[in-house]
Amino acid sequence: MRQRIIVCPLIQNRGAYLLCKMPPDRGVFPGQWALSGGGLEPGERLDEGLRREIREELGDRLEIGTIKPWTFRDDIRTKSYADGSTEQLHMIYLIFDCEAENREVSLNDEFVEHAWVEPEHLQDYDLNDATKRTLLEKGILLARQ
Repeated sequence: MRQRIIVCPLIQNRGAYLLCKMPPDRGVFPGQWALSGGGLEPGERLDEGLRREIREELGDRLEIGTIKPWTFRDDIRTKSYADGSTEQLHMIYLIFDCEAENREVSLNDEFVEHAWVEPEHLQDYDLNDATKRTLLEKGILLARQ
């Protein structure tokens, strides 16, 4: 089983958090809302990889100011690819608190939609398990009664 170190930004701007929707046919969480982020390249420093992933997935115009390491965790996930193949991965998530200076997002093909969501509306989105767990641990998503 391949191991991947995932740098994951929890991006906030004026009290709203950035969520991105995965395509329905690929990814670890097809068709669900997620945080952006991706795999660290060999030899890449954490901050470099995080900023690269943000640029690649969210565009050059989104300005990130403050970045602070927040937490980490791991799990085993199955990733689906556009060609229909799948792969089991041991994913190590390194999650960072990030403050965006603006909301100028330009998605690449890894996502089909994005939204800036106030905490009280997060439960209205079909969040993947990893994102739901992150937002619950952060205290910005309320557990359903």
